[in-house]
Amino acid sequence: MKPLLQQLALLIRRHAPANGTHQTALPSLSLMNAERLSEPLESVYKPSICVVAQGAKTASVADETLRFDPSTYLITSVELPILGRIVEASPEIPYLSLKLSFDADVILEMAEKSNRPASVPEEPGRGIAVNRMSPALLEAVVRLLRLLDAPDDIPVLSPLVIREIVYRMLQGEHGALLYSFGIIGSHAHCIAQAIRLINLQYDRPLAIEELAKSVNMSVSAFHKHFKRVTAMSPLQYQKTVRLQEARRLMLAESAQASDAAFRVGYESASQFSREYARMYGKPPMRDVQELHG
Repeated sequence: MKPLLQQLALLIRRHAPANGTHQTALPSLSLMNAERLSEPLESVYKPSICVVAQGAKTASVADETLRFDPSTYLITSVELPILGRIVEASPEIPYLSLKLSFDADVILEMAEKSNRPASVPEEPGRGIAVNRMSPALLEAVVRLLRLLDAPDDIPVLSPLVIREIVYRMLQGEHGALLYSFGIIGSHAHCIAQAIRLINLQYDRPLAIEELAKSVNMSVSAFHKHFKRVTAMSPLQYQKTVRLQEARRLMLAESAQASDAAFRVGYESASQFSREYARMYGKPPMRDVQELHG
């Protein structure tokens, strides 16, 4: 796979020549170029695949940390609040990667057109995994990036290549698990729907009974399956999303702590400060000042 990885690195550097994250002409595709190690950075990952051409990165959910590099790829099946950190990068060999988001509908479509996995787990598994990279998948990823050099071809060819990428992922070692999130009515699919609702309304009080009912699950089953997928309870998930967004508001928009707390759904500024310090180890404004520094 070495020649393919070299091609991928060249394509990423061409379309992401400077440090940072770069959006592309393909809305679901972003590129990253980083010449140094990073502090942990938070974001909510949508269903996506992350492929590394050079360097390495870790992704943490709750107390679990996964590492991925050019020999592997990261896949997320649901929206998850992830703490990402670049752990291998230098000016000579920068960290180069891409992230491609996809819809659950594409998973279901490609699963129906291909052979169903021999065994699909009844119980949902974790919504994030690291798989071994295959030459067929890597070759499809390279072809997708080549389309950036031919913008007129993107509307016609990119949907076809994205479907091939999803098909190759379904053939991978966690293909059966990914497939389960695309089956309408499965526990995995129901939890994915609930997660989507929480992210749309994270600033509102979370009514567990109503949320469980909306996806046709009992409260006990909902709690059990939610934790299997996300490694946290629904309330912990909502709190993590709220605190990540508040931190972003203070960093990117210079919002005051009290304003950020209110905007993400907290009624008490003191409760917000306590939970923020518990998660990040410092009070909100001190944490933000140090991050700016």
